[in-house]
Amino acid sequence: MRLARLTVRGFRNLADTALNFPEPGVVLLGQNGQGKTSLLEAISYPVLFRSFRTALDAEVVRFTEAGFHVGLEFVRDDRERQVAVTFRVAGHKKQLSLDGSSTGRVVDAAGTWLAVVFAPDDVRLASGAANGRRLYLDRTLALADPAYFRALGRYRAALKQRNAALRQGRAELAAAFDGPLAEAGALVVARRLRWVASIGSAYRASLHALGEHGTEATLEYTGSVELAEVSAWPDRLARAAAQDLARRMTTVGPHRDDLSLLLGGRSLRDYGSTGQHRSAAIALKLLELETIELTAGSSPALLLDDVFAELDGERQERLAQRLFGGRSPQVFLTAPRAEELPAGLALPVWRVDQGSVTSG
Repeated sequence: MRLARLTVRGFRNLADTALNFPEPGVVLLGQNGQGKTSLLEAISYPVLFRSFRTALDAEVVRFTEAGFHVGLEFVRDDRERQVAVTFRVAGHKKQLSLDGSSTGRVVDAAGTWLAVVFAPDDVRLASGAANGRRLYLDRTLALADPAYFRALGRYRAALKQRNAALRQGRAELAAAFDGPLAEAGALVVARRLRWVASIGSAYRASLHALGEHGTEATLEYTGSVELAEVSAWPDRLARAAAQDLARRMTTVGPHRDDLSLLLGGRSLRDYGSTGQHRSAAIALKLLELETIELTAGSSPALLLDDVFAELDGERQERLAQRLFGGRSPQVFLTAPRAEELPAGLALPVWRVDQGSVTSG
């Protein structure tokens, strides 16, 4: 997976430009607020056609602009590919194209370009609320499993319609969506459970490699695991019907589940240190990378947003080994200063200043 050219217009604080990237990637140096993270955001946007910083496309549009455009030319499996998206604020319209042809559905183009982002805010995967971990699960599995992506879309559509009926107090109309909700929701829960069960040892190994020793680390899926079977849904929805109507929302399903991180049997979120939170979050991102690699058959691009700055030299070396050992991904790495980069990183250095990118 190699990005050759990026075209951006109207995106955040970036100057409208087209950039040709070297095969190994680049280091992006610049002070905070100059556009380094925005550039990574643009590169990652066409993975799932959403920002890793916000769920609202309008927030990505540069001030006073009517919309934005991002286009990528890249090589995957020795084949030249193109993917592009244009978003217009008026009507919140998003137009996608893949290899020069328009496509009306995100599911048809998502995952053609693959990149994994490591960002400082990822620490919230360990220390933050459950919705962040659900989004993490959905992103990882959607990119690794097209069937999951399609089921997740169907589930969200049914949930939206069911909740709209509940807000209107129309219980019978809400019940009309129980079948689609159960069918898609069962697949979502089943795939999540299967993935969590398969990566427990890899999670522990990643934490150990990052320097966290001595306490057993585990991952658990927290939710109604019986809902992995479609047959379990009617009874659960029936028992929750009165509560759903009173609260005007669906209270049963994977949209309410969580991925629990434990150290020594205790909640990492509640009892872990800041360092343990950071290590656990990095371990989760490594699992995302390895899961996508396994299914894609090649290494996604790595977008590393100032992730080495808060690590000591030993932990920088450990993380670099986990990221690059045994693989040769294209790397886009940001830092405010060259001295905050890990030792031995041989990449061209570009500079970002007031939204403009210069090489050399």
